[in-house]
Amino acid sequence: MVQALSFRNISALYIFAALFAIFAIWVPDTFLTATNFRTLLDNQALTAIVAVGLVVALSAGLFNLAVGAEVGFGSILVAYLLSKQDIGIAPAMVLTILAGGLIGIVSGLLVVYARIDSFIATLGMSSVLLAGVAWVSNSQQILDLGASFQEVGTGQIVGITYPVYMMAALGLLVWYVLERTPAGRRVYATGGNIEAARLAGVRTNRVIIFSLAACGVLAAIAGVLASSRLATGDPTTGPSFLLPAFAAAFLGSTQFRGGRYNVAGTIVAAYVLATGVKGLQLAGAPIWIPDLFNGVALLLAVGLSKFQRTAGRASAIGRMIGRDRAGRRAEAAEAAAP
Repeated sequence: MVQALSFRNISALYIFAALFAIFAIWVPDTFLTATNFRTLLDNQALTAIVAVGLVVALSAGLFNLAVGAEVGFGSILVAYLLSKQDIGIAPAMVLTILAGGLIGIVSGLLVVYARIDSFIATLGMSSVLLAGVAWVSNSQQILDLGASFQEVGTGQIVGITYPVYMMAALGLLVWYVLERTPAGRRVYATGGNIEAARLAGVRTNRVIIFSLAACGVLAAIAGVLASSRLATGDPTTGPSFLLPAFAAAFLGSTQFRGGRYNVAGTIVAAYVLATGVKGLQLAGAPIWIPDLFNGVALLLAVGLSKFQRTAGRASAIGRMIGRDRAGRRAEAAEAAAP
């Protein structure tokens, strides 16, 4: 119980409590309102979806630097299909989501068969996608997406918008796959030690491709919801998701699971970071504060996650050495006995 409530295990919750107290005292009239918290819950849902997608890739040991561009491409593609091609809402959404999965598969193939590091492969893919966004949209907003499509991203149930429920459902699905299925165990095994996983019979190439495809699908869903919420295909939408999503995923890895990427920690971290940004904005902070806050949070989260993994390995080694010494003492005592 003590370990479960330790700062190392649930630091994000303690940070949230501190942020809540600070802003409740600093700007109570604007921070302590139901409207503010509903807005915070809604605005961060898309970032949380993207971060959950990153959890899948990071758990497999992959850096998907194209995730922001994938959101942007999904946002523009669904808008293009609706406005320029006059395709129905459901087919346009399905095609966009499939396109996101295909982009992830292409990235996976580059990693697996072209032997390009995921960092470089997805960075190059990001540039390609941004070029595609500019080409499809002519670097202009795509308008006239229709009120019915806008309802997908702005409709509400008991005052909570649909994207929040979608985020919860997608998070639960990814959590179940990673934590409760053989496929999830293979993902974690590949990310932990790809050579050991391969020797154990895990088809690591498939895991890599599947992980990037899943990340692409979730990024495309976030892109669809972004266009729906704005009722506009905005070519500048995607890149703004990259830094907050990575910050949430890394900070989330330090929560609940002792340095392992996990869905619950990531969603909690996404909202903790959003609370900090929102509070500073309500307090009249400069417009560049969100970038500064998320950048510092990412650096701290990466450092903390590295520390936890190192500490975990040291603890495991210590336990092994302790068991070995205890075994030797037992053997010595047995040998000395008459």
